[in-house]
Amino acid sequence: MSYKAEYIWIDGTEPTALLRSKTRILADGAEPPVWGFDGSSTNQAEGHSSDRVLRPVFVCPDPIRGGDNVLVLCEVEEINGDSHVSNTRALLRPIAEKYAAQESWFGIEQEYTFFKGSRPLGFPEGGFPAPQGHYYCGVGAEAVFGREIVELHLDRCLAAGLKISGINAEVMPGQWEFQVGPAGPLEVSDHLWVARYLLYRTAEEFGVEATLDAKPARGDWNGAGAHTNFSTKAMREGYDAIITACEALGEGDKPMEHVTQYGADIESRLTGHHETAPWNKYTYGVSDRGASVRIPWQVEVEKKGYIEDRRPNANVDPYVVTRLLVNTCCAALEKAGQV
Repeated sequence: MSYKAEYIWIDGTEPTALLRSKTRILADGAEPPVWGFDGSSTNQAEGHSSDRVLRPVFVCPDPIRGGDNVLVLCEVEEINGDSHVSNTRALLRPIAEKYAAQESWFGIEQEYTFFKGSRPLGFPEGGFPAPQGHYYCGVGAEAVFGREIVELHLDRCLAAGLKISGINAEVMPGQWEFQVGPAGPLEVSDHLWVARYLLYRTAEEFGVEATLDAKPARGDWNGAGAHTNFSTKAMREGYDAIITACEALGEGDKPMEHVTQYGADIESRLTGHHETAPWNKYTYGVSDRGASVRIPWQVEVEKKGYIEDRRPNANVDPYVVTRLLVNTCCAALEKAGQV
């Protein structure tokens, strides 16, 4: 007996990395081993020395193939065992371990847009749909486009055992969101990457493209983000730690350090309009979706909880955003004795 293992990895394409995958047939009962690939075809090597290594880090059931088949998320390494320069997961690992005692939790809201040909799903040929307003969490064929893909994707994420926690239609036609979390930095990132893989594969079956572009339709339409909800044990227990985290994100060079790594084409989305703060201005506030960081109203009422960083693009690398938030906020909380 044998089973199929779909090896998945993140390539070296810039400015936004792509997912790659290939299949290996393994004997029943065998664990997915270290494997390899041609890095010269994925922007991860030169042709004269092209071998790169796939090291499995997360395995889950394959809900597309079913049976005993699995999905295998991998880190990319050099042949000497060093992490490849494109391996952002390797940069997150030591930061997550350093501040593990603070028990960081994340919930990431992944927005995305369906395209059919050159236009977002629901945009008529040769024109535009009605202005945005009734599409968000909409119901009915005039407001919702692609629900059958979204529902199948949700079922597949659940079958894979991913920590997906919800879905909803977004503000623009053909735009949707799924949420992953709460989970720690490595787990939420691994699950989000696999959920993205399942999204692309599911949309592929319908002849539809799922894109994470930050501003998929120019003009008076919302962009696509990956709002990142973050808390530590201290933040979940007290409001002072909430404020410390918000202040830390605005100190010195931190705003630019974060926003420049929050996804490609971020200036087109963070304009100060369409529920965003300007990309070059840091603010935080209670219940303010026009701020860089929002403190939910119930958090202020209960004096404990979490914050929402509204700046990350839909195309952000979750390993990067979780590393930056843990490193900035946990260091500040540790310094303040709020751990």
